[in-house]
Amino acid sequence: MSFHQLSAKTIDGAEQSLGDYKGKVLLVVNTASECGSTPQYAGLEGLWRHYRDRGLVVLGFPSNDFGGQEPGSEADIKTFCETKYHVSFPLFAKSQVTGDGQSSVYRFLSADYGPPKWNFYKYLVNRDGKVVKAFPNSIPPEDHALRAAVEAELG
Repeated sequence: MSFHQLSAKTIDGAEQSLGDYKGKVLLVVNTASECGSTPQYAGLEGLWRHYRDRGLVVLGFPSNDFGGQEPGSEADIKTFCETKYHVSFPLFAKSQVTGDGQSSVYRFLSADYGPPKWNFYKYLVNRDGKVVKAFPNSIPPEDHALRAAVEAELG
């Protein structure tokens, strides 16, 4: 199984094949607008802008699973992200990232590295669609170890 065999709804409600990202390095993050880690949106956007020409794509999956910190609608989330943090990386519809109703995307991501423990948990997916590393929310996008792992996958 590969990440590229999955699909997910975008924040605008369209079904998207994650196979569209085949050949890219992905940083998949469960996000929330009312979390202490929410300022990581700025770092994620910076990471995306810095590395996108080399093949990195940041994918944001808003989730209300932890502390009810993403209560808004997809439209609310999109407006918040674009207005407050100028997010231009792809965002998806609100997803369940843990528990019985866990989305297929997060079931795949969790298989080897466990489910997210909190908002802004990051999974690094290589160009072949395999998860190669995970980073907790305590590791911000600017962290040297995270950037080194991204660089290693970008080659």
